[in-house]
Amino acid sequence: MTIPVVPFELQQTPQAFPINPQFRPYRLGPGDVLTISVPRFPELSVQAAVGPEGNIILPLAGNVSVRGLTLEEATEKIRAAYNQFVIDPIVTVGLAAQRPLQVSVTGEVTRPGLYTFSLVVGSTLPRLSTALLTAGGSTTQADLRQVVIRRFLLDGSFIEQRVDLFTPLAAGEPIPEVRLEDGDAIIVPKLQVGTEQNYDRQLVASSNLVQQTINIRILSYPNQAVGNLTVANGSSFLDAFTAAGVSLVGTDIDSVAVIRFDRERGRAIVRELNARRALFGDASQNILLQDNDVIVIGRNLVGRITYALNIFTQPFRDILGFLLFFQELTDSATNLFRPGGNNGN
Repeated sequence: MTIPVVPFELQQTPQAFPINPQFRPYRLGPGDVLTISVPRFPELSVQAAVGPEGNIILPLAGNVSVRGLTLEEATEKIRAAYNQFVIDPIVTVGLAAQRPLQVSVTGEVTRPGLYTFSLVVGSTLPRLSTALLTAGGSTTQADLRQVVIRRFLLDGSFIEQRVDLFTPLAAGEPIPEVRLEDGDAIIVPKLQVGTEQNYDRQLVASSNLVQQTINIRILSYPNQAVGNLTVANGSSFLDAFTAAGVSLVGTDIDSVAVIRFDRERGRAIVRELNARRALFGDASQNILLQDNDVIVIGRNLVGRITYALNIFTQPFRDILGFLLFFQELTDSATNLFRPGGNNGN
């Protein structure tokens, strides 16, 4: 069965958004609690919880479905139900408790998953930026020009919109905010090769839409040491290289590698760099780092680890497998740094 997709409009300025009627009101669902007041008939005034099927139970009227209704629509439906038993009832309906909202965040975020937002009456519903930050922020590989919000409707269809968070960020304007609902899915796509033009990753990294810090592992043959660095998101290779305190005396800094986990292919990607050229201003040798990158310093060590990766034929299932590989490798540091055929460089 093909699920129809209904587009909805978006304006970039949060003051004018949302304009689509389906986004403006709060819609009732299982877990909400209503306060129903009928002044002339106090026996009909109750507090009613919306059940799993979307119904509330009213005195005299029994089950009344309110799932997917606004408070105004629910008020009219309850009034109509009571009108069968009393003449022209005056009905007031309020929200006594809001149900928790579950929102999925997938794609290029630090911690993809399903997140629950507990609400109190009177608080605002979670926004797009709130969900992104709860998921740890976007990764350095995210394309914030194409964030997708997918909302499922009661009839089985869904509405979908691509939200551009980058353009207003680059212009110094407020980012567009979308009020989320229970069951929304947020998809943050990966920046595709050939689409990087005019996309400033460092600007994005300095915003509050991304994880604020990244973790880097350093394996240094000259220092005979391993270590972990926490650096600001948007840091370059030279930032980490300098922070690691690698001695430049008698060190072959022409042979350095950055090893990165490729989630799509489930394997490690090795990027060889020349730190000397980077120090002298060659931007091509001073790449931006990503979370969980591994920097290997020293020709012998680069060769050994590259060889180990080549004979490791099984793909890494996830980033955890990649990290465990290097953890086991560094746990045997004595073997890792044992003298090789060349100088210890």
